[in-house]
Amino acid sequence: MTARVLVVDDLKPNVKLLEAKLSSEYFDVITAYDGPSALDAVEAHSPDIILLDVMMPGMDGFEVCRRIKENSKTMHIPVVMVTALSDSADRVRGLEAGADDFLTKPVNDVSMFARVRSLVRLKMMTDEWRLREETSGQLGVLRNEEPLSAVDATRAHVLVVEDNQVDRTKIVETLERDDNAVTAVDNVSDGMAQLRRMRFELIIVNLRLREEDALRFCSQVRARDETRSTPILMVVEEDDDERLAKGLDLGINDYVIKPIDRNELLARSRTQIRRQRYQDRLRDNYERSLAMALTDALTGLYNRRYVMTHLGGMIDHHTRAGKPMSLLVFDIDFFKAVNDSYGHPAGDEVLIQLSQRVIHNVRNVDTVARMGGEEFVVIMPDTDIATASSVATRLRAYIAEDPFTFREKPDGVPITISIGISQMQEAGDSADALFRRADDALYAAKNQGRNRVVVSTEEGDLVVEDAGDPPLPN
Repeated sequence: MTARVLVVDDLKPNVKLLEAKLSSEYFDVITAYDGPSALDAVEAHSPDIILLDVMMPGMDGFEVCRRIKENSKTMHIPVVMVTALSDSADRVRGLEAGADDFLTKPVNDVSMFARVRSLVRLKMMTDEWRLREETSGQLGVLRNEEPLSAVDATRAHVLVVEDNQVDRTKIVETLERDDNAVTAVDNVSDGMAQLRRMRFELIIVNLRLREEDALRFCSQVRARDETRSTPILMVVEEDDDERLAKGLDLGINDYVIKPIDRNELLARSRTQIRRQRYQDRLRDNYERSLAMALTDALTGLYNRRYVMTHLGGMIDHHTRAGKPMSLLVFDIDFFKAVNDSYGHPAGDEVLIQLSQRVIHNVRNVDTVARMGGEEFVVIMPDTDIATASSVATRLRAYIAEDPFTFREKPDGVPITISIGISQMQEAGDSADALFRRADDALYAAKNQGRNRVVVSTEEGDLVVEDAGDPPLPN
């Protein structure tokens, strides 16, 4: 996972040490040595995450964090405070200023890399929803510019999985200060049953459940569509670094160390609830945009109007961030033969089934759209041409693997697709140009026999995979 990391510290040796460690893991590192220059760097470079020293002369880390989080353009950037302070009151002060986590000096490398990867994943998802909201705003949907810090974090539904009765009672009593509705259980089975019964805005789980595997529980939570984005706050012991790192890689959002400080637990819980509600707000705006006919009525995918507007915003964002982006354009081989042989209702069913197969074979952050007829696109953010080619090759094979069945042909019809790929150029690219290059590659795939993947390159089209001529539907 690549990401741009801003390291802020007034001591040059500290900056150089963190820069060396992060660069060795292939992160793109930018640096600043005081609060004002840090704010300038945030504005100029749009980092994916900020490692921020607390004790700096002039403007300290608390003030820098507060200003970042009060700015609607930067409030979603994760901030990790790096500090020698160990008092819980200082941690609470940082959390109330908007910090996402703390790393204690000297920094543990395992904890740092796990936390950075976890928060960058969260920001990638938030970035995608923010871009979709921006697109919706361009198309007339009212945007809500309320700062993240102003989002209400009370009266939430919280699930607690804790088999220590003393700690369970302490957690429940603390959360109830914010009028939260807390459901507390002492085992994983009851926890999963509660998740099937209702929607929660936060899950708190003890890493050291005596009889059960808390990490497996977290993995199961992340595997369910209904709970994939529900925040998970883990309760850990001081020496749980390795298992905590594994939990962060599995997708937990935050943690609190025993003995539990009530104020810190409440501050961390509020942060996660705010983020959940902020993302819910972005999703609501996105769904309102769908009501404005931005989706294809047949397949439920985005339509041409939406995707070309969204693609322009994506190009601008990736150009500023210096990140790659790729585009797949594909259509169904011999689709006219399906309509001619079985009628347009059968053709519609093929389009619906194809859409479902594509969605299940790309990432959540990828945008899938039907451009019209049997032509589709997939926008792949943060993806270079090699990765896009691998995904396209897998997708082509998956579509061809199983026949498409419908009422007129219950035993199925073989369907294949041809795919063209293009990658955003470093500067001066446009949505039309990016789409045109992928479309040209698609036509090259058609001319070379169909059922294959072709990449648009500066040297000319290149066949990635030749699967042989597709069978005609019969």
